[in-house]
Amino acid sequence: MNHTSGDHAAEDTRSAADYVSEPVRVAIDVGGTFTDVVTLVPSTGHMRFEKVPTTPNTPTRGVLDAFRYAQAPLESVAMFNHGTTLGVNCLLTRTGARTAIISTRGFRDVYLLGRTDRKPMYDIKYRKPKALLERSDTFEVTERSYFDGSIGTELDAADARAVAAEIVDRGYESVAVAFLHSYANPTHELKMREILREITGDIEVTLSHELSREYREYERTSTAVLDAYIKPIMRGYLHDLEGELADNHFSGRFFMSRSGGGAMTASTAREQPVNLILSGPAGGVVGAAAFSRLVNLPNLITIDMGGTSLDASLIVGGEPLLYQGAEFEGLPINTPSLNIQTIGAGGGSLVWLDPAGALQVGPQSAGAVPGPAAYARGGVEPTFTDAALVLGYLGSDTPLGGTLTLDAGLAKHALRPIAERMGVDLPELARGVMRISSAKIMGAVRGITVELGLDPKDFALLSFGGGGGLVAIEVARELGIPKVVVPPGSGAFSALGMLMADVQHDFARTAVMAVADADLGVVSAEFQSMEKTATQVLAEESFGPDDRRTRRMIDVRYTGQEHSVTLECPPGLEVGSPPRGFADELSRRFAEAHERHYGHVMTDPIEITTLRVHAAGIIAKPSLSEVEAGSGQVQVAGRRRVYLRDDGGEDYALYVREQLCGGDVIEGPAVVTEHTATTVMHTGDTLTVGRYGELIISVAARPDRVEQTNVEPAEVDQTEVHQEAN
Repeated sequence: MNHTSGDHAAEDTRSAADYVSEPVRVAIDVGGTFTDVVTLVPSTGHMRFEKVPTTPNTPTRGVLDAFRYAQAPLESVAMFNHGTTLGVNCLLTRTGARTAIISTRGFRDVYLLGRTDRKPMYDIKYRKPKALLERSDTFEVTERSYFDGSIGTELDAADARAVAAEIVDRGYESVAVAFLHSYANPTHELKMREILREITGDIEVTLSHELSREYREYERTSTAVLDAYIKPIMRGYLHDLEGELADNHFSGRFFMSRSGGGAMTASTAREQPVNLILSGPAGGVVGAAAFSRLVNLPNLITIDMGGTSLDASLIVGGEPLLYQGAEFEGLPINTPSLNIQTIGAGGGSLVWLDPAGALQVGPQSAGAVPGPAAYARGGVEPTFTDAALVLGYLGSDTPLGGTLTLDAGLAKHALRPIAERMGVDLPELARGVMRISSAKIMGAVRGITVELGLDPKDFALLSFGGGGGLVAIEVARELGIPKVVVPPGSGAFSALGMLMADVQHDFARTAVMAVADADLGVVSAEFQSMEKTATQVLAEESFGPDDRRTRRMIDVRYTGQEHSVTLECPPGLEVGSPPRGFADELSRRFAEAHERHYGHVMTDPIEITTLRVHAAGIIAKPSLSEVEAGSGQVQVAGRRRVYLRDDGGEDYALYVREQLCGGDVIEGPAVVTEHTATTVMHTGDTLTVGRYGELIISVAARPDRVEQTNVEPAEVDQTEVHQEAN
């Protein structure tokens, strides 16, 4: 693979022309601690990876700095793919816009009542998630539509104007309009927006039907509220960023990574920012799916460990798992999303003692400012990174990102008070930090495998992110996963994945009907209507006929059940096709899927609930070239003392990944460093460099070097899921 893990501009004496002599593509993934940058020259496949500190107080300036570090002049950038945590951070910190809800009269409390189910059924500590708004933020307007789209009561314009005026008087910045059954007939929501614009002027407005044309009033309302809550912030950010890009002579195409795994134009993102909540983690999953097909490993568990959090996901049959029931801290998002489990376990996760004196790691993070103590940027609280440095996994001999040299003295100083309170030495404390972090990560992996009826042993573990290689092998060993794969550019792999994403649009229509006697004419007409809309949208985004794809999906369930299974639509909707053939094939596919997901099937009748169309605008993907074959002689760059057990430590061979060639073999114990990440392997583990520069590590089943540490982790609450990007 042609790639460069370049130094920052401050230390690199080469000019941009050395890297860029033709239009390039750039992906920038802004995380909570680091910003990852990948620059691709499409004609040669040459890639340059960068990892630079995030600037949370001035996010647009951080993006422009990332271009500078990557030495990619904006006038040379033909396509820019971007992922950001700005929206999710607004939600985490509850610092979004002051938002109002307008509902159908008599249904004011739909959002606050939510559902009566209890998801962690046996968790006595469970508390219903706090809503984003109070009851005083909800308003009612006289109107009523029914489930079939018919109108029972026309919208009362005078009532609507009075509500709009009150919203202005009370200083709201954003409004979510969610009328009953608007998925079937959006007329009243559209009229309400006209009145709001007439009365309120520039207040942001979100209509629930424009995000979700599906039944389930609470879920649709929640989605609209989440969108409205972050819309002013995201629109302002994108407006400022587009302005600064234009001022710096950028004239290429600008795409945002979306939670459902694809990309969206910046103009669409401004209108529907709810699709950006998991934009960063989604890029890594898309890249993992493409990489799995390239290296013929169709089933992968992915872990992406950044500075603030860790994201775990699944690739099955070369495709990521997509589902419709995403949540943010218990608040439903009724848009398609990738199945990503996110926990507060990153390089910046704080190490602390709870009131009982038990050791804890995260979910709080030192973030980008000030960062771990070892960064020497003013941080004084101990973190996972400080523990990894004390343990020997990281070292002061190889700067992170080319410029950041870790300070072991500051790391020890930060950890020492906790070690003294616990009565252990520093290496013992560091081992405890690693064990706790690994336990949390294993819980996240079990949540997307074992809890879905899948055995982790049937997968390989794809590890990326700046910290993934520090924990991946031990997590795999404990779960019985036989193989760990570290892809090229692992520290910035999420950004690389953004370059592999097509522009995506999702359309859905609720259509509840029994499968046995479904009206295929109605089904076909609904699909054709959605496909026509999809074609128009993609054409407006400059995708020609050869670059447009649509895919039909159907949600099916046992009659009367709560949840459904999404299936590929079988053939049989063509004119003259036998209705029975369509029903039989759909029933067969449903039975197979239900058995696979839930372990059983029934003889009960089944029904269709929702028709879906996934539309894609095809974008050219990066082509990864094969690496040069090695001579069989692997150069050892040095030695690093690793304190994996209480015996004075052991010397691990140190290798530089950029110096490895295809076919090279390394026996553990060893540490492999690269520009954006570090991988640690132990006695009995064997690493082979693959065709594209990937590190393929066979995990030893029973290492004889692992000892029990005296630092026992506190009970890990695996129900705590933090929807936060890296």
